[in-house]
Amino acid sequence: MNIETIREYCLKKPGAEETLPFGPDVLVFKVNNKAFLLLPLDTEDIRFNVKCNPDLAIELREQYASVLPGYHMNKKHWNTILADGSIPSKKLWEWIDHSYDLVKGKKK
Repeated sequence: MNIETIREYCLKKPGAEETLPFGPDVLVFKVNNKAFLLLPLDTEDIRFNVKCNPDLAIELREQYASVLPGYHMNKKHWNTILADGSIPSKKLWEWIDHSYDLVKGKKK
C-alpha cells in the first residue's frame, strides 16, 4: 500500500473529492463536503486518518499496535492508521470504506 493506491481508492468512491484545505502536505478526501480520510504527504511512513464508530475505534486500538487515536483529530471518532504492513491491506480498505460510509450517511 502506498500513497497513490490510497488516493486512487478514495477517488473511486462515488461523490469523493480530493482537497488541500491544510496546505500542500495533507490530502483530504471528502464526500458530501465532509472529510472521510486525511493523508499526510510529509511523513516518511504511510499513515492516514479515518473516521470510525467510537466503540470500534477503541477496539481497533486495543487489537492493533499500528492503530492510534486520530492525530490532530477528535480521538473519539478518528483513528490514525500506520500502513506499516502489520495489518492486511484488506482490513485497511475496509476501514476506509467504513469511514466513507459513516461520512456519506451524513448530509450537510
